[in-house]
Amino acid sequence: MQHDAIVIGGSFAGLSAAMQIARARRQVCVIDTGQPRNRFADASHGFFGQDGIAPRSMIAMARAQLERYPTVQIVTDEASGARPSEKGFEVMTKGGLTLSARKLVLAFGISDELPELPGLGERWGKSVLHCPYCHGLEYAGGRLGVLQTMSMSTHQALLIADWGPTTLYLNGGASPEGEIRAKLARRGVAIEPARVTALQGTGDGLSSLCLEDGREAPIDALYIAPRSRFNSPIAEELGCAVDDSPLGPLIRTDAAKLTSVPGVYAAGDIARAPHNASWAASDGVTAGVSLHQALVFEPLVG
Repeated sequence: MQHDAIVIGGSFAGLSAAMQIARARRQVCVIDTGQPRNRFADASHGFFGQDGIAPRSMIAMARAQLERYPTVQIVTDEASGARPSEKGFEVMTKGGLTLSARKLVLAFGISDELPELPGLGERWGKSVLHCPYCHGLEYAGGRLGVLQTMSMSTHQALLIADWGPTTLYLNGGASPEGEIRAKLARRGVAIEPARVTALQGTGDGLSSLCLEDGREAPIDALYIAPRSRFNSPIAEELGCAVDDSPLGPLIRTDAAKLTSVPGVYAAGDIARAPHNASWAASDGVTAGVSLHQALVFEPLVG
């Protein structure tokens, strides 16, 4: 079957793109592994009309709504490759399928490269966090920390201080100087130079950080800014331009979410920074609408 579009990735960005294409009565196929980036969080916050709902529940609801459209096919599989074809593109899956479409939306998402600290990984998305707009209010007024992982960590510490008393844990790294240090002081951000060796707490909660010199620093939530990696090499295989950023690689897109490869769009965390579920969904809508209009006005084939 020749689809009008294949969407690789079925989370906030991918499903939002597919919905627009389906509502335009076009044939769209979504390929998804069922492993969204935010699966570690118990709730998503700040999303219009869905505040406090579990991310997997939101995705399941959106997927069920999308499946009611007669022009939609959803394939639970992993896209293993993509290539140009005479009629557009072919996408291969690990399950052995080869699917064809005139255009593509890349929304396969990213994975976070977390610091290798005992007790950190199991608390990711619970009491070890990235986005204060998504989870900050739930820890407001508590003992907050930012683990220095990159130059942007000082920016993160300045921001987090709006949610409560904040300590910047240098983790043995370089101390901020000059204007940045003065800004941290004005914001009341404390600076702890010692290296962090482990995180402690009950269950997925956080109560203290173990420091290299034997001290324990009381804490309720720790923020980090990890680098990320693409969940798929397909963008590079297709020749899409990719830029590096402090947070990781980003697929270059224009205002319509079109990549450097004609007919290939990208949306979500793979194509924007900073990351946020609402922005991912918004970019998916943009990609879906842009793709449909390109089918009408700029088709790849006559």
